[in-house]
Amino acid sequence: DSDLADLYGVETKILVRQVKRNIERFPERFMFQLTRDEFDILRSQIGTSRWGGRRYPPYTFTEHGIAMLSSVLRSEQAIKVNISIIDTFIRMRELLATHKELAEKLLTHDQQIAYLFEEFEKMRTPAITKKHPIGFVPEDDD
Repeated sequence: DSDLADLYGVETKILVRQVKRNIERFPERFMFQLTRDEFDILRSQIGTSRWGGRRYPPYTFTEHGIAMLSSVLRSEQAIKVNISIIDTFIRMRELLATHKELAEKLLTHDQQIAYLFEEFEKMRTPAITKKHPIGFVPEDDD
């Protein structure tokens, strides 16, 4: 939930509040909350102290849950981000469908999520193109 909140440009508590207010839109197959044990394992892996960081287990969203977020977060940025995320899921599926050997390599959920975020970053970062200079540009005499 915190990663999605960052992408959508809202605080995590706002995202969670909107989800709770519209909980009927988020069945278990769209979103779930980590158990306390899973949360403790996650917290120990990232090195957050017992007294710092978040106090409640985070929510985890599936592809469909992410799509549903745009209906509860109604900002312009939320719509743009949601379209980008869905486009990335579509591209990932197309890629996996056409490259069976790649699909076999991406067996774990963690690898799929990492790939998803890499592709999303590529879409968010505009390609730098060389611009033609304005005005007179002398030719090189090399």
